[in-house]
Amino acid sequence: MRRQLLLLLIPAIMLVPEACRQQPEGAMSTVVIGGEPKVRDPALGPLPPEDALLLQNVAQGLVRFDASGNIVGGLAERWNVSDDGLSYIFRLTSARWPDGNKVTATQVAKLLKRQLAERSRNSMKDSLGAVEDVIAMTDRVIEIQLVAPRPNLLSLLAQPELSILRDRDGTGPFTMKPSTRAGRELRLEREVEGSDEDEKQKEEVLLSGASAADAIAEFANDKADLVLGGTFIDLPLAQRAKLPRGTLRFDPASGLFGLVPTRTGKSFDNPKLRYVLGQAIDRANYVGTLGVPGLAARATLLEPGLDGLPTPAVPAWFGTPLSDRLSTLKAQLQKQLGKTKPVIRLALPEGPGSDILFRELQRDWGAIGLSVERAPNGATADFVLIDEVAPSSSPAWFVRRFRCDAVAVCDAKADELMDAARETPVAAQRYALLAQAAGLIDEGQLFIPIAAPVRWSLVSARVQGFAGNRYARHTLTDLGQQPGKD
Repeated sequence: MRRQLLLLLIPAIMLVPEACRQQPEGAMSTVVIGGEPKVRDPALGPLPPEDALLLQNVAQGLVRFDASGNIVGGLAERWNVSDDGLSYIFRLTSARWPDGNKVTATQVAKLLKRQLAERSRNSMKDSLGAVEDVIAMTDRVIEIQLVAPRPNLLSLLAQPELSILRDRDGTGPFTMKPSTRAGRELRLEREVEGSDEDEKQKEEVLLSGASAADAIAEFANDKADLVLGGTFIDLPLAQRAKLPRGTLRFDPASGLFGLVPTRTGKSFDNPKLRYVLGQAIDRANYVGTLGVPGLAARATLLEPGLDGLPTPAVPAWFGTPLSDRLSTLKAQLQKQLGKTKPVIRLALPEGPGSDILFRELQRDWGAIGLSVERAPNGATADFVLIDEVAPSSSPAWFVRRFRCDAVAVCDAKADELMDAARETPVAAQRYALLAQAAGLIDEGQLFIPIAAPVRWSLVSARVQGFAGNRYARHTLTDLGQQPGKD
């Protein structure tokens, strides 16, 4: 009898350790690829990925992104948009600064205007060029006035660059606490409502920065629950690592990934020659080499799904196999350059993913008779790489990225169209002007598109609150809770 009872108990005992493994305790450990995360003022210049991640979690803006990339309240508990789209009115929550003082609309308006001021180097400033003024209407109500409607204003305000930061202080959702492991990571804490309305629960996240190789190793050795900030540069490292199935996740990122000419008056300051180079790239092969699900080759500045515009028409050659185009491309190149052909110098970031891209371009352009070398920096290069995620679904960001005060080789007529689009209050006219500007940029090959940006993360089974999104922005709130669950 005793033996039978013991045999019955053994399976139950064996299940206990497994149950414990499925319900780990303690702070979520998150590693972002890059340096040590620091609170940095966006007005001083572009934010590195690690600083952007920290800032969006300790210094929320008027609105912020949830785990799925949706817009939710930040400092603003609610907002209204006027019928003409020229006024956004936000009512602030009863928030306080870390020193205990109340957050006022006057303070928020002043801090926002500082990010948009003429001297500001905030990377989002140009995207918010339609903002005419930011006004404190009452102690808790703020109005943003526009010169023309901007349906994507909220997604811009949710970006880390528009976080409300006073000196080095933000208003959450997390606060930074001293870590128990000095010099190793930041400890982020916040209080959340429990199942009982009077009950408060503490959510903790340990945040650190590391090289891609070290971050992947920490995840593979169960020392990290989440790795963020991966790009095409370090993707091969993640793909070669021995990781649990389903932990490598990709964002359906929107944006730009391609080459930009850097020097006027040189050999490649020639639209016809750049057009040959663009046609000679075997994009399908490169995308296949990356092995990113859903990633598509691209041959136009604008991508499908942007506001107000139909799917861009791809050039006629795009559907033709490269092997069928090679003889024509060689003949065109010979006609333009003759026997003496310049060497193409490319500036690419360091990393195994960049090495793959370089070898692809070296093979493709070598097939039409050109030599390719890597340049030590952009100043000595003929082309540099753009790898950027769009902050909204507006075509304006894509087009204005190539205005004359942003790139070395540009089209003044395209700039005129951009300026006219910014000023018109009629949405249909604005989109038409932007489409025309995009057409000029494509025609002049001021940008040689290759594909969409690649953004990847490593997500353990413990992390339930993670979802890919077009902005590749990931909050650290509710990591243990499935998106959409209360």
